[in-house]
Amino acid sequence: MRLPRPHRDDLLIALAGLVGGLILWFFGLFVTGDRVVEARWATLVPLTVMSAMEALRRTAPRTALIVGTLAITADQFTNGNLATVLMFTDVVYASVVYGPPASARRIPYTTGLITVGITVGLLIWWQNAIALLVGVLSGMISFLPAVTGAIVRNHREAAEAARLRAEQTALLAEMDRAQAVTAERSRMARELHDMVANHLSAIAIHSTAALSLDDPATTRQALTVIRENSVAGLAEMRRLIGLLRDSSGDAEPAAAPTLAGLEALLAQARTNGESSGLGFALEDTRPEGGHPLPAPVELAAYRIVQESLTNALKHAAPGTVAVFLARDARALTVRVTSPYGDRPGPRAPGSGAGLVGMRERVALLGGEFEAGPVSADDGTKTWQVRAVLPAEERTPDA
Repeated sequence: MRLPRPHRDDLLIALAGLVGGLILWFFGLFVTGDRVVEARWATLVPLTVMSAMEALRRTAPRTALIVGTLAITADQFTNGNLATVLMFTDVVYASVVYGPPASARRIPYTTGLITVGITVGLLIWWQNAIALLVGVLSGMISFLPAVTGAIVRNHREAAEAARLRAEQTALLAEMDRAQAVTAERSRMARELHDMVANHLSAIAIHSTAALSLDDPATTRQALTVIRENSVAGLAEMRRLIGLLRDSSGDAEPAAAPTLAGLEALLAQARTNGESSGLGFALEDTRPEGGHPLPAPVELAAYRIVQESLTNALKHAAPGTVAVFLARDARALTVRVTSPYGDRPGPRAPGSGAGLVGMRERVALLGGEFEAGPVSADDGTKTWQVRAVLPAEERTPDA
């Protein structure tokens, strides 16, 4: 069995108590001279044992209390030493502060009952006021240190709990910050993709056409479209980079696109898709004069149409790309259909990020999204993108 290693401070306390007790014993300063064991050396036995228990007050508090109680009891049969009594009070205090939680809860009640029992027993036996004095003294060396230790322990546990709560709050704040940064990065990625992908797709398609077709007129038309889209894409890039660089917060935010700009968006798509045999049509059945849609819903609907047109430019077969808008009291429905099948001519590469971005936008607003091939009654297939967005802005917990 390996004995616990005493704490350095406990060794100093034990040494100080032992030296103090030896000084009192050397000069004959005893608590009383009327005891069962009159031998002068007998006082040193409880003193030495109590000093040893002081060394274990922190590493083995329950053992120190049990043996210390036996030592203080034995001290009552000798002439007594004040240092032994004082060290016992510290052992009681330490047993509550450093002992197990169960012991820390029981010791104050136990010492209180012992104090009451000693007082009542002496009153019955002696039947005078000295019994009350002895009861008070026994409470001062046992019950009072135990209560003091309980108060100190409660304060320490409360401070530790407060520290843990502060650490947890800081950890949660850091997690919220990381989530906010991730969400902002995802939002920026979606915006950058939606703003630039349309222009870059048109550039890729027409540059491929210019390289593959040996026709001056076609090449000139392709270069004109390339220049228009490159200038527009560069302007969008500059605007986004300017917003990212501006950290002062003084600049007014750029106006977010709305469904009112769909005609201009389709006009640009007609120019870009003319060489691929694509036509574009808009059917807007929304009632006039209704309540305006929330800005996030307007932006999401616009970006969904924009990305759907970009995908049609890259992948759709010749035919008509139809954009359909409908609204009722609760939802806005956006549907974009494009011819599905093999397309002739150049094709721009895709990574699938557009569909992911559209799905994320709809999910953030609590709507519904689906995309994929759809078969008509006549057997023809179309690629359909359908999104149902709430007509009223929802809170994140909704």
